[in-house]
Order: sequence, then C-alpha cells, then structure tokens
Amino acid sequence: MQMATHLFTWLALGCTTTYFLLFFLIRHRPRRKSQLPNLPPGPAPLPIIGSLHKLGDRPHLSLAELSKCHGPLMSLRLGHVTTIVASSPAVAREILQKNDQYLASRFVPDAVHIFDHNKKSMVWSPLNHFWRNLKRISATQLFTNQRLDTNQGLRRAKVQELLDHVRSCCSEGLPVDIGRAAFVTAINLISNTVFSVDLVGVNSESSHEFKETVWAIMVEAGSPNLSDYFPILRWMDLQGRRRRQRANFQKLHAFFDKMIDDRLRHASANATCRDFLDVLLQSLQRSEIDRVIIKSLLTDIFTAGSDTSSNTVEWAMAELLHNPKAMARAQAELSEIIGFGNHIEESDFVRLPYLQSIVKETLRLHPPAPFLIPRKAEDDVDVGGFTIPKHAQVLVNVWAIGRDTSIWEDPDNFNPTRFMGSGLDYKGKNFELIPFGSGSRTCPGLPLADRMVHFMLASLLCSFHWSLPDGMSSRDMDMSDMFGITLAKAVPLRAVPTKH
Repeated sequence: MQMATHLFTWLALGCTTTYFLLFFLIRHRPRRKSQLPNLPPGPAPLPIIGSLHKLGDRPHLSLAELSKCHGPLMSLRLGHVTTIVASSPAVAREILQKNDQYLASRFVPDAVHIFDHNKKSMVWSPLNHFWRNLKRISATQLFTNQRLDTNQGLRRAKVQELLDHVRSCCSEGLPVDIGRAAFVTAINLISNTVFSVDLVGVNSESSHEFKETVWAIMVEAGSPNLSDYFPILRWMDLQGRRRRQRANFQKLHAFFDKMIDDRLRHASANATCRDFLDVLLQSLQRSEIDRVIIKSLLTDIFTAGSDTSSNTVEWAMAELLHNPKAMARAQAELSEIIGFGNHIEESDFVRLPYLQSIVKETLRLHPPAPFLIPRKAEDDVDVGGFTIPKHAQVLVNVWAIGRDTSIWEDPDNFNPTRFMGSGLDYKGKNFELIPFGSGSRTCPGLPLADRMVHFMLASLLCSFHWSLPDGMSSRDMDMSDMFGITLAKAVPLRAVPTKH
C-alpha cells in the first residue's frame, strides 16, 4: 500500500510536469492579491501537485492530523482542485445545516462517470427535481416506518438464517467470518425487499464475488485519482479506475437487467405491487424514469445498503472481542432483559440501552463513510469568517470529529458507557456524531440500517458466546482499517461461537 502511495505521487509529478507544465503555468499564473478568495488556512502547496503527497493511503487520518495544525476548517490544493475540510461539530453544522442549500451538490469522482451514473444516481446527482423524485420514491417505498414495520417478518427471517449459519459453524467448531455473514444477511434482506428473492448463499462463491464487487466499487470511487485532480488527464485514465469501475458496474447491471427482463416477461396487466421492483417498473411504464435510472438507483441501494451495515456489525463485534469487559456487560444486559438464547424482537431494542450505546460507540470510532460523500460548492460561501470558493470540493471528516480530544474523553478507547444517559444519537441533529450525515443529504437508508445493525448484533450476542480462533488474545487483534468511500476492517474478523 505504501508503494502504491509513492507510485501515485510520482505519477502525478512525472506526468503533469513532463506534459502539462507549460499549460498550468500559463493557466494558473499568480493572481493579484485582490483576486484571491479568503481561503481557510492550510498546508503550503507544492507546485503542480499541491498537497496530494500528504494524503497517503489513509486520507481520513492524514487530514485529521493536518487539521490539528491548521484548524477545524482547512483548505488544501489537491492538484487542480481546491478542497475544504471540516473537522469539528461547529463547522460541520455550518456546512451541513446552515449552508446546506449552497453546499449540497456532489463533487463526483471520475470513477463514477460510468453509464451516466453521475447524473442518474440518487447518491451522486445534483440537488434538483430529479434527485428529489428519486428520494421520494425510495423514502416512501422503502424507508418509512410503516413500510419497515410491514417488513419486520422478513428481517426476522434473514437474521434467523444468520443464526442458523452460526449454529452450524458452532456444531463443527469452525470460526465465523463475521463481516461476510453479516453482508450476506444484509444483501439478502435488500434483495428480498427489491426482488422478493435471495441473492446469495452464506457459503456460496457468489456471496464472496458480490462482496468483492461492492467493495471494489467503494474503493474505486473513494481512492485518490489523478483524473479527479488534473481534469486534463481524464481521457488517459492513468490509474485505470474508470476501466475497472466499468467492469464492476457491468456485473451489477447484468444482474439487474436479468431481474427486470424476467419481471417484465411474466408481469400481468392487473398485477399488484409485490416489491420495490414492481414500484419502479410502474414508474417506468408511466415514463417517469428509464431503465438506466432504475439500474443506477439499484446500484446505490445494493452497494450502500449492504456494505455499511455489515461493516458496522463487524466493527462492533471486533471491538467487543477486543474489549472483553464490554462484551461481558453487553451479554449480561441481554441475559437479564431477553434471556440468553431467546429470540429478540425489534421492539426489545428500546430496553437495551447498553446495546444501543455499543452501536453509537462503534459508529463514532468507525463511521461507515469517514468523509461522508464529497460535496461541492455551487457558489462562494462564507463559513467561520473564511470563503469556501465556488466549485471547491467539501469534505466533512466525521472520523476526525469522532476522535477529537476536545469533544471526547480518551477518544481512541472503546467505551460505550460514554453514551449512557447522554441523549446523543446519530440521526443528524447532534453534530458530534453524524456518521450518516445531516441536512438534505442525510443517508436515506438510515432507518433500515439502524434496525438491521441492532438486530444482527443483538442476536449474535444473545445466542452465542464468542472467542478468537487459534488461542489468539484480544491484544493480538489487528484493528486497522482500509479506506474507500467506506471504511472496512483491513483484516476480516473471524470469531469462534460456542453455545451457552
């Protein structure tokens, strides 16, 4: 990974210096002081590449360290792009709430400019009528409390399949790949909601392939790319991100095309809506959306919905195994309130404050998207006495906010009790904890993710005791992460279940 970082830097230096130095010197000749915006402070940029060399392979950590020197509102020049980074709750509130209407558009990575996904995706499209229509369809047909309550039996069935898989591993004395098992549960829940069928089996090769494809999409979209920072280089696709992303999208789209064609082939004129695909196809027949829009929306739902929930469950289990006292307290609460080995219902969550605190603490330390999704300024915006210039990329480093020593005591320590009785939640109102964002671009899937993460985690803890394989101790665990749009655990968690 370190070699890849150096290669990225040298590619930036070599290619831009050799072929485009004259272009940039002419186009970006120094402006008069009166022409310069009042940018927030930041590191002094190098010629041509700016501060690209400072990103490293874990940009969330690198930018958190830089913010300690330059402040909670920081500017960097990354190649051709002015980037603004917010690293405090107060500044995040200014950006996501007070100035939401001016800063709610997307800075779209070049690797997302595939099959018009940048224009027809709910995640990446600008804040316009088209986006509002997609959000309305998703919100009313997938994520309302009424719809979620209706699908409670489906979630119960998928979690039971997860427990059946763990029980099988338990009887054979085998460790469980927590992230993969949680991913299969999440993806099959989404697939049943959308298509009324399971997509993958927990031990199937297809589950591994689908998980790899989803993670590859996140990596290509989230990793530093020369094409994003030097637009004149986009046609070359020097790092191959657009080429690889096209292949990733083609895999998903081929599956979606098959499901759409099968449904249209067997649809009857008087068919009632059975699932979300029926809703989308009715909109297609009314010419409200087209097939490309359907596939883009489904790509958003399947990638974001499966990856974030499964990662959070994996991180929560990893932290509990890394902190045995917290694990013991969580299971004591479940044993007292539910009874060890008994089935859990979603209505039980309100009676499990320590479990809720575990989820909050996990999201504080390991937010699903460390920078949320990059925003773009549609106009010059004043924030904190500085100017965010038009077209700037705007990042909110929620990872840095979650580890800020001025907000959290001993912030690197996993301590769920800090949330007991605090009243803090992650629904977008408390800017100390905004793993799903805030304002108009709050993650629309938050209500479903909230239920699924609690359900999977509580069920795993209430049905089994857990230990690390091969005599490994908690001190030996690798708790490092891998950066993409989302943060995954670098070393997948394997844990051994035993019955009570």
